Amino acid sequence: MGRLVRSPDITIVGAGAIGAACAWQLAQAGLDVTMIGDASAPAASSVAAGMLAPVTEAEFGEEALLKLNLVSSELYPGFIEELNDAAGVDLGYRRCGTLMVARDSDDNRVLEQIHAFQRRLGLAAQRLSGRAARELEPVLAPRTRGAILVEDDHQIDPSAFVDALRRAAVAAGVEERVGHVVEVGRGFVRLEDGTTLSSGKVVVAAGSYTGTIRGIAEMVPVRPVKGQLVHLRARRGALLPTRNIRGLDVYVVTRADGRVVVGASVEEQGFDVTRTAGAVHDLLREAYAILPGITELEFVGVTAGLRPATPDNAPVIGEIAPDVIVATGHYRNGILLTPITARAVAALVDGRSDEVVASFGAQRFATEGVAG
Repeated sequence: MGRLVRSPDITIVGAGAIGAACAWQLAQAGLDVTMIGDASAPAASSVAAGMLAPVTEAEFGEEALLKLNLVSSELYPGFIEELNDAAGVDLGYRRCGTLMVARDSDDNRVLEQIHAFQRRLGLAAQRLSGRAARELEPVLAPRTRGAILVEDDHQIDPSAFVDALRRAAVAAGVEERVGHVVEVGRGFVRLEDGTTLSSGKVVVAAGSYTGTIRGIAEMVPVRPVKGQLVHLRARRGALLPTRNIRGLDVYVVTRADGRVVVGASVEEQGFDVTRTAGAVHDLLREAYAILPGITELEFVGVTAGLRPATPDNAPVIGEIAPDVIVATGHYRNGILLTPITARAVAALVDGRSDEVVASFGAQRFATEGVAG
């Protein structure tokens, strides 16, 4: 028999960017919050480069998700200012813009289609010739054929961001626990060691592991999608891009301190997080085609992690049963969508709805009730 532990008003399952942000926001609202992290679960933030780029992330057929991304992007400056004050750490946040580049004529034709799509949606994106792109970023390959410039995109250091969210949550009074959650129901959370925590409400923000939790997995189809990132570092004084750089198959994000992130692979490998030579080879090959000087950078290492994906690539944010809320399935937009998700969860806990996330509720998938 497991032991029963009394828990505060809210239990958050998950201590990544989404879970920690929700915990912080709810604690600021005066609620007693417990946040449960799983040290054995690779976080999605480990394969996030921190590129906050809703316009260049826009995909055909994902217009509703684009709107959500844009709203969250607009919330970022105020969210970061508040987080800076609460955590007192440098988050590496800066507005740098994104340059999406074509390495050859075929790529350039694809960029033309993408730009037409962006124009139809009224997005702020400027089409550039290859010469104009190289004038902006001299480190681009001489054969660059064209580009799309999005000035309003920004970036953040995901690791520093998650650390700051956890610091802010604890400073606001959140109790941290470590454990592997195996079941969630109305008013309770059960851990692998048999411990059961009672709770007024439960928020499940367990990322890829949401699909392994009894009582949740039946209604929220979340699967892990493996990703790998290559980490490089430039010597002092080296010429680096000043903007986020995207190709059709790779992106390169440069930090102000000379760190460079190249990403990211997309692999349907279940919960495997093995770092592979093949992924490193493919990412560096694609990056070299648009930024030849990347071969001069110091190789630091590779990280692998799991993105939580749903069948429609959109998050699930909503109440799936009385007092049980999910905030998961953010796939490649978890860092970007952190502010709007935390706002929406706070509203749901308070019994209110956030119209911006209404179409992303669990009703898209849920067919059975949560065990009570």
